[in-house]
Amino acid sequence: MMDEAIYLNALGLVCALGDDVPAVRAALFDTMAPKVACSDTIIPGKSWPVAPVTSALASLATLPEPLRSRNNALLLGALTQIRDVVDAELARHGASRVAIVLGTSTSGIGEAEQALAEFHHGRAVPSGFHVRQQELGSPALALREAIGSSGPAYVVSTACSSGAKAIASAARLLRAGLADAVIAGGADSLCGFTVAGFASLESVSASGSNPLATGRDGIHIGEGAALFVVTRDPGPVRMAGYGESSDAHHISAPVPDGSGAREAMAQALARAGLDADAIDYINLHGTATEQNDAMEARAVSELFGDRVPLSSTKRLTGHALGGAGAIEAAIGWIALTGNDDGALPPHWCNGTIDERLPPLRIATPGQKLGRPLRHVLSNSFAFGGSNASLILSRC
Repeated sequence: MMDEAIYLNALGLVCALGDDVPAVRAALFDTMAPKVACSDTIIPGKSWPVAPVTSALASLATLPEPLRSRNNALLLGALTQIRDVVDAELARHGASRVAIVLGTSTSGIGEAEQALAEFHHGRAVPSGFHVRQQELGSPALALREAIGSSGPAYVVSTACSSGAKAIASAARLLRAGLADAVIAGGADSLCGFTVAGFASLESVSASGSNPLATGRDGIHIGEGAALFVVTRDPGPVRMAGYGESSDAHHISAPVPDGSGAREAMAQALARAGLDADAIDYINLHGTATEQNDAMEARAVSELFGDRVPLSSTKRLTGHALGGAGAIEAAIGWIALTGNDDGALPPHWCNGTIDERLPPLRIATPGQKLGRPLRHVLSNSFAFGGSNASLILSRC
């Protein structure tokens, strides 16, 4: 039996593609090849490809000092876009019945980096620094402070699957009767710690990510935030299914046979009550690392063959780590709404598709189904074998 219907009623989104949903929609379906920018400001003296948010960030003045961080400013930018809907849910259900579940991996590490740099050079730490800025729970506390809710508020931090798992957690809260509305999504912000960390693993590309391509050599890191208002009330998109698995193969590498990823996708299909043939588009985790792409291509091929159009959008957005699952669910939401000709989020890579991978149906720039998309699948596969897949359906 299918689970009780859960809907994604509103979306706020900030990422490298734009600072709201219309801007992201326009950039997503643009047929001009994206340019990947390099910056030497993240790690002074070393230039890395990154995908930053370049627009002005939301003011943090209304938050207590321990909650002021770039991460939380990104979230407030997304919140502004859905604030009317959030306020309506608070008025309807009361503050205690509105929950918050978010994914992140960085939280306020960037602020701690700046403070430590000053301390290292014998100077006073910035007056606005507070150690609590880097707590993983900070994003949920910041949103609760911003909207005045008093329901459950917590953060999921499972690396790159965090944002997707937060959305799945929102569905569970609603079905358990613990909330009547959930603000769910994720955010991560660019900082030297993550760039240097992935570089030490030889997982950062020198030229930008090239998912599924021959000679792919890693990710480039992005940032952003995506927030959904998740309720039982019918809306434009239904959260039809989710699947989660933990293969625990290796601390930083996926199980090569793709069994963990395949299990998450199969669970999502079963929970949605759908056959594989019903899926119209797959947003791949698609990190452009050698092992991830090989594993995911194998798992997708075994479940879907080469029938379903698919892409990785990480060359467009960068890899937003703990926020990636929410941002890519947002891309699925955009593909399902206001898209009557079925334009597909395109796959961009600077090279040819790796012939060693199983045959896949790559969504090319400008490609359209010729009808609205009905069901999309979004994959998020993290370090430690923490895997999550979401299925979103058009209402």
